[in-house]
Amino acid sequence: MPQVSRVVIGKSLAGELASELDQLKEMGQLRFLRTIDGPQQAHTSLQGQPILLLCSNNYLGFANHPQLRARSRAATEIYGCSAGASRLISGTMGLHVELEEKIANFKKTPQALLFNSGYVANLAILTTLVGTGDVIYSDALNHASIVDGCRLSRAQLKIYRHCDVEHLEDLLQNSAAGFRRRLIVTDSVFSMDGDIAPLPGISELARKYDAVLVVDDAHATGVLGCGGRGSAEHFGLDYNDIDIQMGTLGKALGSCGAYVAGASQYIDYLVNKARSLIYSTALPPAALGASLAAIDLLVAEPEIVSHLRSLTDYFRCGLKRLGIAVCDDPTPIIPVVVGDPNKTMELSAWFLEQGVFIQGIRPPTVASGQSLLRVTISADLTHADLDMVLALFAERRKDFS
Repeated sequence: MPQVSRVVIGKSLAGELASELDQLKEMGQLRFLRTIDGPQQAHTSLQGQPILLLCSNNYLGFANHPQLRARSRAATEIYGCSAGASRLISGTMGLHVELEEKIANFKKTPQALLFNSGYVANLAILTTLVGTGDVIYSDALNHASIVDGCRLSRAQLKIYRHCDVEHLEDLLQNSAAGFRRRLIVTDSVFSMDGDIAPLPGISELARKYDAVLVVDDAHATGVLGCGGRGSAEHFGLDYNDIDIQMGTLGKALGSCGAYVAGASQYIDYLVNKARSLIYSTALPPAALGASLAAIDLLVAEPEIVSHLRSLTDYFRCGLKRLGIAVCDDPTPIIPVVVGDPNKTMELSAWFLEQGVFIQGIRPPTVASGQSLLRVTISADLTHADLDMVLALFAERRKDFS
C-alpha cells in the first residue's frame, strides 16, 4: 500500500506541475532554453543560425579571447581537469592562491576568497556573517541571490526603497537597538535596469550606524571605474568604505566563478564558516587560468573599458534619437520597457528572426507591467552592428512605451 500511495501522489504532483506550466504559458511567463552553438561573442550561432548576441553579460568580450583560451589550456595541461576536493581538504591549488592574491590587488583590498558562483558567494556572506538576533537592510531590487541569502540567514529583514538613502536611514534610525549585528547589502549595478546604487551615501550611513556594508559588484567589475575595478573605483571609495565586495569572474571577466574581497577578518571567518565553500569542490584549473589571464589583460589594456562605454553611449543615444526612453547610467545594461509580457516575448522572437538575440525579461524577474527587452552591449560589437540593431528598433518603434 505505501508504494501504491507514493505512485498516486507522484502522478498527482506531475499533473499539478503541468497545470502550473500551462498557466505560465498563458501569462507569457513560460521559460525555455535556447542553445548557443558557437562561442560567447558578439557574432555567434544559435541553433544553427548566425546571430548578433545582445543579451550576454560578456561585457568586455573576454569569453572567447585568445589569451584567456591559451591560459585555460595551459592550466589544464599542467594541473589537470579538476581540483578534486573542497578548499579545506586538498582542493586548494597554487592557482587558487595566485588568483586570490591577484584579485585582492586588483580590488585594492587586503584579501580575497574564491567561490564557485556569485549566487553561492552571496549565500555564504549572508548566511555566515549574520543570523538570528541580527538585522539586514536590503535594497528592494537586489538580485535573487541576495534575496535568498537574506531569507536563509534567519536575520530580521528590512527592505528599503530602491536606491533611497533617506528611507534606508529611517529604517536604521528606527531599529537602533536590540540587534547584535547590522548589515546593509546592495547591488552596485542592478542587473535588470543597469542603474547604480548611491554607494557614497550608503557607505556614510553604514559608518554612522555601525553597520557592515556588503556590495554585490557582479555587474560592475570590469565595467565601472577607469580600470574596470568596479564601483569602489567609480566612486573613489576603498575597502574601509565598503567592508565586503562580491564579484563574479563569469561576466565581464569572461571566465567562471566568483570572489569575496575585504579585510582579513571577514575572509578568514568565511573560510571557517561558509558552508558553500567548505562543502563544494573548488574551481577547476581551466577556470582559474582564464581568470588570471582576464585580470592581466584588463590591467594591461584598461582602454577596453573606455571602448565599451563609448559603444554603450553610442547605442543609448541612438535609441533616444528614436524617441525610445532609456536610462542614462553609464553601464552596458540598457533596458527597453515594453510592459506586456506576451508582447515582450513576441518582440524578442521578431528580433531573433532578424538575426539579433535580445532576451525578453518578464515577471517575477521584473515587476508586473514592467516586462522589458534587456539589451547588453559588449566591447566586441562594432558601430555597424549597433546601427543595424538601431534600424530594427526604428522599424518597431511603435511597440515601445
